Amino acid sequence: MKNSISKVLLTGLVFFVGCVSVADNKIEKFDLTYDQVIERTMHPFTGRSNPGVDTSTLHGKVMCGYQGWFTCPGDGSGMGWFHWGKPFAAPADKFEPGVCSIDIWPEMDEYNDEDKFVTSFKHADGSAAYVYSAMTPGVADLHFKWMKEYGIDGAFVQRFAAQTFKPFEFNNVNIVLTNCRAAANKHGRTYVLMYDLTGTTAEQIDHVIEDIKLLVDKMGLAKDPAYLHHNGKPVIAIWGVGFNKRQYDSLDCARLIKFLKTDKKYGPFTVMLGIPTYWRQGINDALEDKNLKRVMKMADIISPWTIGRIRTVDDTYNLSRPMWSEDIKWCNENKLDYLPVIFPGFSWYNMYGRSFNQIPRLKGDFFWKQFLAAKSVGAKMVYVAMFDEADEATAIYKCTNNPPVGQSKFLTYEGLPSDHYLWLVGQGGKLIRGDIPVTEKQPDRK
Repeated sequence: MKNSISKVLLTGLVFFVGCVSVADNKIEKFDLTYDQVIERTMHPFTGRSNPGVDTSTLHGKVMCGYQGWFTCPGDGSGMGWFHWGKPFAAPADKFEPGVCSIDIWPEMDEYNDEDKFVTSFKHADGSAAYVYSAMTPGVADLHFKWMKEYGIDGAFVQRFAAQTFKPFEFNNVNIVLTNCRAAANKHGRTYVLMYDLTGTTAEQIDHVIEDIKLLVDKMGLAKDPAYLHHNGKPVIAIWGVGFNKRQYDSLDCARLIKFLKTDKKYGPFTVMLGIPTYWRQGINDALEDKNLKRVMKMADIISPWTIGRIRTVDDTYNLSRPMWSEDIKWCNENKLDYLPVIFPGFSWYNMYGRSFNQIPRLKGDFFWKQFLAAKSVGAKMVYVAMFDEADEATAIYKCTNNPPVGQSKFLTYEGLPSDHYLWLVGQGGKLIRGDIPVTEKQPDRK
């Protein structure tokens, strides 16, 4: 089968990627063509779907960003220690004490044996430390099971456009999407496809459009019961509109938005845009783009990215609340919905050597104050960044208080239970929906 994306990639050319397994030093090669990847990984959902979250609206929801980008040697991805290892290390898949990109370590007790991959890291007692690969379906299954257990509505499943060009990366993002789709349906959660345009050029916007066509034609995108709808249409998110230092501008994005909103065969979608914090002012992270607001009005939902923009509890009062209030006012005037982004903390030490624990979690207080700020300005829904982001230590899934020791430093949950942030997100959802009273302190955990 030939298609326009394959033509861009020179159909039939085979890409080989070598990776070394820590366990057996075996060389792993990925040797599928682009069209073979399509045939093997892109199929409609045919599994069982269990009832749970109301998938007809985003209102009242707390959704988490889901990266799903972690791979391991031996998992069939051909991508080595992707996002575990330091991306600019030599070799590229190097992941060992002193060379890694994560600042927090996942709690591995509940993962299946087939989902665990041994590393060269050691715990204080000398035992080997393990991580997981999102290529194995049991990982998404466990993660969405946790979402159900703690009352988290679902996830924005990330699909980086830059990873849809090479067959081995294209294979990876297709499998992760498939795993998340199956898990969301099994556990009665909901999900949305989120395109991240990072690393994309203006000329490649057409490639994104072709990829969406492929997802609709081959995978039945948005047709399974767990897929989230809003305003009567399935939601699709486009992240990276209006940011500075990009190789495309808002008018390039307008072409994509128009396709999603109006195409008679592949649309219409309810379109959400991930935009800069300072989109109204056109400063800092935002382009001075005279067309940006006009393009934003083409969409249905906007969601400004606040990671690292607020850094303290005081910022939630002095920066987030007034900023979100003005944003919501603009949205109301232009008949758009507003999805504020909140996060538990931030650290980028092992990847870039910056300050360790740059934005402290304060045992959940920093996170809870953002929920309160969102509630105070009348937000009807919240985006939590992120479910599984260990690189920037914004993860809310189960992480360990007993990380490996040695040359690499890791944060912990400061003695809190490994599930504390999952539980807190569930409480945040109740707060936004008005199911629990507003309290300045985190709710008591019974």
